[in-house]
Amino acid sequence: MNDQLGDPIEGGGITKNLSRRTFVKIGVLAGTGLTLGVSYRVIKGSGAPSTDAAFAPSAFLRIDVDGSITVMVAKSEMGQGVATALPQLVAEELHVPLSQVSFEFAPAHPAYGTAMGGMQLTGGSTSIRDSWWPLREVGAKARWMLREAAAQEWEIAPDKVQMYEGRAVHPDGSKLAYAQLASAAALLDVPKDVPLRDPSEFRVIGMPAPRLDVPAKTTGEAIFGMDAGPSDTRVAVVARSPVFGGVLRAFDPTGALEVHGVDEVVALQSGIAVIADGYVAAKEGRDLLNVEWEDGEWSTLDDVEILDRLKEAAGQDGATVREEGDIDSVLSSDREQIKAAYTLPYLAHATMEPMNCTAWVRNGQCTVWAPTQFQNAPRLVGGGARQVAAKAAGVSPDNTVVHTTFLGGGFGRRAEQDFVREAAELAGKVDGPIKVIWTREDDMQHDFYRPASYHECSAILGVDGMPEAWRHRIASQSILQRMVPSWVPEFATNWAGNSDPTSTEGAQDQPYHIPNIRVTYSKVDLPVPVGFWRSVGHTQNAFVVESFIDELANLAGQDPYEYRRDLLKEHPRHRAVLDAVAEASEWASPTPGGRARGIAVAESFGSFVAEVAEVSIQNGQLRVHKVWCAIDCGMVVNPSIVRAQMESGIIYGLTAAFYGRINIQGGRIVQSNFHDYQMLRMRDAPDVEVILVPSQEAPGGVGEPGTPPIAPAVTNALFSLTGQRIRELPIQLV
Repeated sequence: MNDQLGDPIEGGGITKNLSRRTFVKIGVLAGTGLTLGVSYRVIKGSGAPSTDAAFAPSAFLRIDVDGSITVMVAKSEMGQGVATALPQLVAEELHVPLSQVSFEFAPAHPAYGTAMGGMQLTGGSTSIRDSWWPLREVGAKARWMLREAAAQEWEIAPDKVQMYEGRAVHPDGSKLAYAQLASAAALLDVPKDVPLRDPSEFRVIGMPAPRLDVPAKTTGEAIFGMDAGPSDTRVAVVARSPVFGGVLRAFDPTGALEVHGVDEVVALQSGIAVIADGYVAAKEGRDLLNVEWEDGEWSTLDDVEILDRLKEAAGQDGATVREEGDIDSVLSSDREQIKAAYTLPYLAHATMEPMNCTAWVRNGQCTVWAPTQFQNAPRLVGGGARQVAAKAAGVSPDNTVVHTTFLGGGFGRRAEQDFVREAAELAGKVDGPIKVIWTREDDMQHDFYRPASYHECSAILGVDGMPEAWRHRIASQSILQRMVPSWVPEFATNWAGNSDPTSTEGAQDQPYHIPNIRVTYSKVDLPVPVGFWRSVGHTQNAFVVESFIDELANLAGQDPYEYRRDLLKEHPRHRAVLDAVAEASEWASPTPGGRARGIAVAESFGSFVAEVAEVSIQNGQLRVHKVWCAIDCGMVVNPSIVRAQMESGIIYGLTAAFYGRINIQGGRIVQSNFHDYQMLRMRDAPDVEVILVPSQEAPGGVGEPGTPPIAPAVTNALFSLTGQRIRELPIQLV
């Protein structure tokens, strides 16, 4: 059995075991005749996890005498490219080509926490934004130490040494590889401050480098959650209440235990687990359980009641999240008000890899293998995977190890901890390692959904057609209600239990110049579990804001692009992407027969994105032929990754716009699999052209910003084509 921590099967590494001997003799260094004996357990980074690499000036970087350069990636790789982009930051300042660098996923450890409460988390399109300065500094400090080691070896001034492609270069042309310098560099103190490369000198950052994870994913060596864990891991499938808030009344395990391969049936906090020697037997056993559930108070909840509650809340005075000018006096005048209401449904994440987690409790230690977005949160209520697993297994967080695997999709779903909790709780009750696997139906019907929301908008136009007043009322469930960290100052000051910035983002900060504006939020309490969904509140509010501004442009008799442009005079980055996408799509030119274009722009997660969609109606069905997307995400680390993420976000948003809806009847989810929760198929996918707008601003996010503008771009195009305004998603043609 392969059960050593750090083993490639358990740890989720890509291709090889990178453990080192703890002591070694280094032979003669090139040109010196100097022999050094060094300990390999040298770590200069305060509080960093131990390593036996020769040179580890930081928890994020290891350089060894075999020439390996390993970047520890503390963000979760779910297809968005962090396993390549983050090493690029280090490689740039280390002065090595990316081809010389490999990566490992970092363990759950305080050394990998972000500035926001020490959380080790992948979300909010923050990976590059969090890492832009710290990882570059890691590479620069390591380069400085290697240069100092070379200078000492050659007995010359450090500024005489040039660093190039993983080598120190002497003025006479002789060279020392980093591998030859690693042990000597490890004896030096890590400098406090070192200069970073000017962007004009970049050789790795900004380049379309091949992704480092592709070879392992191509050969099948990449370890996902489904692959991880010891070879004798048993599988568990859990029966859960189908009704929100339902509790277990009684169960009979007889039918399950009669299935060949089923070993045990165990009660958990979330339901009943059937444990077997494989998934097929566990699933069959789960299906043969005789379970009685107490449905509880929400057994009659349905879509009609939910919408009624949202509408009622929107009609009341909510928490004001933005107020400018004197909107009451403008709206109370006898001038005509333009009004529209928008409805958006619950959405599931529908990751391609269903939820799963493997856990093993032995000798007072819990070891977890999980495709998680949220490894560690020592100060957050509930905590991250490490804290949740520890509590569920009955051990301390200090005795809990979390190995992060590749994620087969995340979109925010894997920031939740329910699947980790089940595996750890079960591992604390049985012998040996246990892998909990959710079926597709489990995943669809027990998700943390994007909240349904209802919006009421009203505006008054001036004589020039521009809006003088804008009111936007939002009603939805709160995501942060169950997890708000009071120790984060901006939440403690502004949230106060009445509002939720994840519900109002993109609305309270919408950029259009309107002198009188009010945005309010009404929190609605419902039992439907809600969570972070790709782009979170921006997906809802961009649809509403960009649809309503398009309506105003039409009523004003003005071009939608020019109308937006005039209202964005104070926002040059919005204008720049708007101009870029209009130029690329030839906005002012006639469309091909039977087609129309729509436009939308949105800022989210530090990036600015404008999109144009060209659509037609074919055989009674809406078809998107092409999407142009212009993005200003600040300085670009890897343009290929940025383009891929824009394409991904657009397809994800189109899926939601065309098909996305979670329905509720009898207190339970109606949809169960991809036959009734459809995905956009390849045959229906549009051509996508991505324009990267040059920028020297700090990096923004790219994992999510491509999604918010696509739905309004499509529906605005549909209005241009047919005159039908879409105020409810998914799109229904009339």
